[in-house]
Amino acid sequence: MLRKLRILLQVVTITLVTLLLLGIGFQVHLWAGWVAKIQFFPAILALSFGVLALLIAATLIFGRLYCSVVCPLGIMQDIFSWIGGKIKKNRFYYAKEKLWLRMVCLVVFIIAMIIGFAPVTTLIEPYSAYSRIVNSLFKPLYDMLNNWLASIDAANDRYNFTEVQIWMRSVTTFVVAIATLVILGALAMWKGRLYCNTVCPVGTLLSLCSRYPLLRVRFDKDKCKNCGMCEKNCKAQAIDFKEGKVDYARCVVCGDCLAKCKFDALHYTAKKPTSQPKPVDTERRAFLVGAAVAGTTAALAQTQMKVDGGLAVIEDKTAPKRKTPITPPGSVSARNMQKHCTACQLCVSSCPNNVLRPSTDMMHFMQPTMSFERGYCRPECTRCSEVCPTGAIKLITREEKTMQHIGHAVWIKDNCVVLTDGVSCGNCERHCPTGAITMVDYEGPNGTVQVPAVDENKCIGCGACENLCPARPFSAIYVEGNVSHHIG
Repeated sequence: MLRKLRILLQVVTITLVTLLLLGIGFQVHLWAGWVAKIQFFPAILALSFGVLALLIAATLIFGRLYCSVVCPLGIMQDIFSWIGGKIKKNRFYYAKEKLWLRMVCLVVFIIAMIIGFAPVTTLIEPYSAYSRIVNSLFKPLYDMLNNWLASIDAANDRYNFTEVQIWMRSVTTFVVAIATLVILGALAMWKGRLYCNTVCPVGTLLSLCSRYPLLRVRFDKDKCKNCGMCEKNCKAQAIDFKEGKVDYARCVVCGDCLAKCKFDALHYTAKKPTSQPKPVDTERRAFLVGAAVAGTTAALAQTQMKVDGGLAVIEDKTAPKRKTPITPPGSVSARNMQKHCTACQLCVSSCPNNVLRPSTDMMHFMQPTMSFERGYCRPECTRCSEVCPTGAIKLITREEKTMQHIGHAVWIKDNCVVLTDGVSCGNCERHCPTGAITMVDYEGPNGTVQVPAVDENKCIGCGACENLCPARPFSAIYVEGNVSHHIG
């Protein structure tokens, strides 16, 4: 029953987390957002003391059950380990805990977190790693399916699905996601929970609480026949059947050993089992098929070139080089984002306006930054602040967002079509939601023309002017980030 319950909870967790990261409709972040907020490291950054106390108490009572049924990366590794078991059965063996390696990894992780060195924290934090895999590899596949259904609907004059853009937000993040999936998948198929019991900082922290849990797997030596099946099927390599002991610091309470024991010699209990003069039930337990394995990665579809009236191809916009990155409203500053963000990509996948993408800057590695080639940050949208599980983007209202100055617009004279093409424009002024842009007279080479002037006291940095500027490939007006956000 322990193994069956574990698998049921795993299916529920992995389904909810994946649906949340895919950004599937029906306001999924409202009814499934809690599954991101109960992840251990995001709860630390969000200072969710109630969640942390609950997770630690559960670990003291049940052992490292969190790693089996709450952590999505742990569940993903179990799926790969299950596949490995189909290829080669009874492949595990007991190995002593490499405590020195675990503590070194934990100390390095804590130091990196304190100084805000994102490449370390975002690469090995488990929830962040799984989120990148879903957002970079599985979401494009989901979007392809959505667009296919949308095309079928449109052909039948129905509009239940809305076509979305499919594009690669970051080549670096895509490569990292593939490498993470391949490396962890291979490790899990070969060595089971090796990553969880050596590198993972959450696994190491929880192992300190799970060395003497109230409920634990215990040997009944009178019934044990020393067949070794428990040790050969322990993916945590935590069972030494010869000594009749279990390393509870590494045991993830999966129940596989209980299911494999034919002699009822293992029990998950609070007290040491005692033998009773009862006949041994040798009937094999029913085998429960695991959750279906997620599909393989595929090349991202490229968005078709937009055509103006079927005549002229409109050149794609190119992001400008900003001196200061723009972080989402509610994030306070790039420094605050650097210290609190795990780069889980949940805000990136949830952004309906396509303005968030992973950063390639090493100090903000894969953390969200804003750019406006494909959309702008609409003042009425607060989706990123609603889904952030760590508090890196604090929850704000629509009214508060309209007062948050995250950046300011800058006019680039050499790119403006008014001067380069000799035409009148004013697009930036017409679409500025705060009235921060006005057209003023300017003495150009062909006489007086109207060019934009920016009032930085009114500009909130939404990017509407940059996105809707007709100049290509670089906009004639772009947003430079503010070092610290301010209310105005």
